[in-house]
Amino acid sequence: MFVCLGNHCRSPLAHGYFQYLLEKHGLEGEIEAASSGTSGWHIGEAPDSRICRVARRHGVGLDHIRGQKITKADLRTCDLILVMDRSNLRDVLSLDRDGRYTEKVRLLRTFDPSSVDNEIPDPYYSGIFEEVYTIVSRACDSLLEEIKSSLGAPTG
Repeated sequence: MFVCLGNHCRSPLAHGYFQYLLEKHGLEGEIEAASSGTSGWHIGEAPDSRICRVARRHGVGLDHIRGQKITKADLRTCDLILVMDRSNLRDVLSLDRDGRYTEKVRLLRTFDPSSVDNEIPDPYYSGIFEEVYTIVSRACDSLLEEIKSSLGAPTG
């Protein structure tokens, strides 16, 4: 599960792009992708139109994604929860008062080989949607390679 603040820009992009990768590599039946937000601001809404335009230019559709809020149950059921920044990390970990699921929660950008600070900036006000697409796609590409390696599937 990919998580940002509102499930409106970054996490739907990561969700849609990762789903695109799964389909491209024939893994859509083996691995599921989802996204959510730490706030309830955009529950039931489609992703931000600006991130949808950028994704579409790269052949990635986000039309099937609707905003939802992460729950404690998600901590139990998801194998991996990938957050966009440290604020999201704190918010998600606050749902895990017993610390039972902390090993599942990671910053997505830790998979980005060119990352310096491991955070994916929020493009909502800054307008850096194309830059965020580049960061998210690079991190998701590396994430998939790591998952495939752990499954013993061919990489590359």
